[in-house]
Amino acid sequence: MTSLFDLTGKRAIVTGSTRGIGRAIAEAMIASGARVVISNEDVEDTKQVAEELGQPGIAADVTSQADLEILVAGTRTELGGIDILVCNAGITGAPGPFASVDMNDYDRVMALNLRSQVELANLALPHIAEAGGGAAILMSSISALRGNAAINAYALSKAGVSQLARNLAVEWGPRNVRVNAIAPGFIATELSRPLLENEEFMRRRMQMTPLRRPGRPEEIAGVAVFLASQAGSFVTGQTIVADGGTVITDGS
Repeated sequence: MTSLFDLTGKRAIVTGSTRGIGRAIAEAMIASGARVVISNEDVEDTKQVAEELGQPGIAADVTSQADLEILVAGTRTELGGIDILVCNAGITGAPGPFASVDMNDYDRVMALNLRSQVELANLALPHIAEAGGGAAILMSSISALRGNAAINAYALSKAGVSQLARNLAVEWGPRNVRVNAIAPGFIATELSRPLLENEEFMRRRMQMTPLRRPGRPEEIAGVAVFLASQAGSFVTGQTIVADGGTVITDGS
C-alpha cells in the first residue's frame, strides 16, 4: 500500500525555502519523494541551498511579477510541470500599533505577504489544474486569528492569506486543486533567535502555550506534507493551526 504521505513524482515550488520553515518544508517534501524548486530573492543563497539539497534553484523576488513569471516558467522547464505550490516567503515588518504605522512599511508587508501569494497562485494554479490537480499551501499565522497591538500590517496580511485560501479553494476545487493555509505559532528559527534569548518574552509566551515550548520548523513541515499528500486529499479551504495550543489557552 502506498503511504498516504508519499509525494513520489510530485513537483513543487516552495518560496522562501533557503532557511527556517521554508527550508524545512522543502526538505520534508524531498524526503517524501517530491522534487522541489528552491527559491529565495538572493541568487547566491538560492544556489547554495539548491546544491545542498540536490534540487533546482530559481531566485525570485516575490514582489516582482516578472520574477514570479520566471519562477513558474522555470519550474515547468526544470520539473516538467507543477503539482504543489507553497507560498512561504514573508516578512514581519516594523512593530507597533496602527496609530503609528509607517505606510511605506505597510505597503511592503502587504505586497510581500499577501499580494505576492495572489499573483503566484494566479500564475501557478492553472498549471496544477492542467496536471490533473494538486495542492497549494499558503503561509498564514496565528496572528490572523487574534487581535494584536504590536504587529499590525503583518497580522492583517496573514488574515488576508487565510481568506485567500478559502476563496481559492472555492474557485479551484472543481478542477481538483486544493488550497489551504497553515497558521504557525511561535517557531524556533534563526530569525526568532532574539526572542528566544529574551527571558521575559519566553516566560510570558510559554505561559500562554500549553505545550510550554516553541515549535520546530519540521513540525510545520509535517503539516505541509499532510496538506500536499493523499492524506489531506479531502481538506481544502482550511487554516490549519500548529501553535502548541496558544490560541486555545487562557494562559493558565
